[in-house]
Amino acid sequence: MAAEGTSAMAASHFADAEQRETAATFGMWIFLATEVLFFGVLFAGYTVSRVQHAEAFILAGRHTDVLLGSINTAVLLTSSLTMALAVRAGSVGWRRSCAAWLVLTAVLGVAFLAIKGYEWHEDWLQGLVPGLRFAYSGPDAPGVELFFFLYFVMTGLHALHLTIGILVIAVMALLAARGRFSAAYHTPIVLTGLYWHFIDVVWIFLYPLFYLVSRS
Repeated sequence: MAAEGTSAMAASHFADAEQRETAATFGMWIFLATEVLFFGVLFAGYTVSRVQHAEAFILAGRHTDVLLGSINTAVLLTSSLTMALAVRAGSVGWRRSCAAWLVLTAVLGVAFLAIKGYEWHEDWLQGLVPGLRFAYSGPDAPGVELFFFLYFVMTGLHALHLTIGILVIAVMALLAARGRFSAAYHTPIVLTGLYWHFIDVVWIFLYPLFYLVSRS
């Protein structure tokens, strides 16, 4: 009875399941567009600050851990693959495979956060945390402090988005394991995949700005 009621409600708003999925996907793209604007402001701020403090940003960038940043980049790129495989499994109705790929994606996300947390801890020990523990006394200290302010704000917001993504993926994995999705209906997994790929794309821009440009 509940399933019939749900179907009836869906039918009252959409002509068919395909139209419902199209509307949901369009809504997600609108949401992601607002996220692009949000991060775009931060990237613009970084660009202006880098132009004004070019030498300081070069000096500061050499204090970031390029090895850990590279490992995390590989972790996130791998998680994009596992997320795509989860969406594929959901689209053909492979319930267990879909759940397994989702769990693996979440695990990779947690691994990213663990590595990033360790990196932030090292930054704390080195006195590179503006406003809390900033002990850098080299040339152009204000510019270096600005770099690390942007670094913590931008990577911190990325980590927040990643944490939300991990929680959503965990819920999707649970629902998939319980058989809530099928080849005919797996829209939530598709939408989760879009959000996860967006998070990965943001990191692809953060990685060179904070880890590579200053070493070129």
